[in-house]
Amino acid sequence: MTSIVEVPANSPICLGLQEWDNAGKVARSHILDKFIETNQGKTAPELEQEFSQGASLFLVRLTTSLIITYMTDSCLEKLLRSIGIFLSAVSSNRYLIEFLEVGGVLTLLEILGLEKIKEEAKKESVKLLQVIANSGRTYKELICESYGVRSIAEFLAKSKSEETQEEVQVLLDSLVHGNPKYQNQVYKGLIALLPCESPKAQQLSLQTLRTAQPIVGTTHPSIVDRVLKVLGTMHLEVQYEAIELIKDLVGYDVRQALLKGLVALLIPSVKETSKLQAKILSDPSVLQLTPSLPMFLQQAAAAKAIGLAWRCLRAPGAVLARNDMSIAEELLYLRVVHGLMAAMGNTDHSNSQRLASLTLECFVQMFPLVAEHVRKCMGEELYQLFLSNAEDLYMKIDSIQADILAANKVNVTKALCLHGSSYSMNTLYGSRDSAQMAYLTHFEEDVESKE
Repeated sequence: MTSIVEVPANSPICLGLQEWDNAGKVARSHILDKFIETNQGKTAPELEQEFSQGASLFLVRLTTSLIITYMTDSCLEKLLRSIGIFLSAVSSNRYLIEFLEVGGVLTLLEILGLEKIKEEAKKESVKLLQVIANSGRTYKELICESYGVRSIAEFLAKSKSEETQEEVQVLLDSLVHGNPKYQNQVYKGLIALLPCESPKAQQLSLQTLRTAQPIVGTTHPSIVDRVLKVLGTMHLEVQYEAIELIKDLVGYDVRQALLKGLVALLIPSVKETSKLQAKILSDPSVLQLTPSLPMFLQQAAAAKAIGLAWRCLRAPGAVLARNDMSIAEELLYLRVVHGLMAAMGNTDHSNSQRLASLTLECFVQMFPLVAEHVRKCMGEELYQLFLSNAEDLYMKIDSIQADILAANKVNVTKALCLHGSSYSMNTLYGSRDSAQMAYLTHFEEDVESKE
């Protein structure tokens, strides 16, 4: 236990402590206001000087009051801010130990889970946990051993304040760095947050996962399904972060499952589509929601992600690397061309048509074999229309042409398998000139700017 300095009973600090001990709720609130105003940013030696070498005596009173009254929210925010002055002071390790010895971490975590406590007080609790976590690996482990990851993640999902949620993200980011014993626990907690109802929590979790993934190294099997489901969100900022994470994940061992999942999203399940369409058609008041069905949002996002993922490993301005070509070939074997053309025929969702068309244009530009099959399926008139302006094609096709696209039977995979790997390398890739490579270099920037 940390020793506390004995102070003479008639000293100014002792009289000040007696004032705290005898004060009621209102008086203590004023004492805290004055303390915060006069001591913000002070170092530990300066605090000791302020309290005549007895600062720990006041800290004890603050922590005791916190533990006793935190459930009633009595001056809770001010108490936490005052304790924060001690814990964040330079050379404050002694104060930190004193706070932890009385169960400070458990109290802070419990505050996050109490519904009746105000959001501002919870935000101050998160800030104190940040200070503790930033004090070193031992303290990060203490938070995690106190079931902290679960409490913090649940609070992030339930919080109604975006500012507070951003503070929680900072805390989770700190816990995943320099914490090898529990970094996997934090990583799994972030994945568990992805299905939550808060768009901001989803966005922040995805951002933090991008940081955590290279630290953890190995991927968790559930991440693919969770990330793909997030693509169905109506919030573009969340969808953007999901696609950025997908671009990172293609470099890990889940690449095959991820690419397979993306291609599958290009053709929504007939059963699910029929079920949701029937539900919507039965209620005339929600007919306008048809274009925003989650499955169609997923379809559009998948088309975009496919177009970006297989060239995300190249440096800006560089041509495709071998790894990029490997991803492209995997996509072709998964029948991505068939899926993209089917999405282009989805007249219920124009964004799916547009993004699928842009991505298919890239495949056609790069691979003569793909161009040959697409041309044969579309017919000369539709194919020339597609080449002239892929982005606006959806506005120019009629219902018959849309049906041709939706019901296409294009199977590049079959051609690759029938002719073997030699045919695959020579005919699939063909002769790529500098114009084709320049086109591809700017593809990602074009798609992003047109969103």
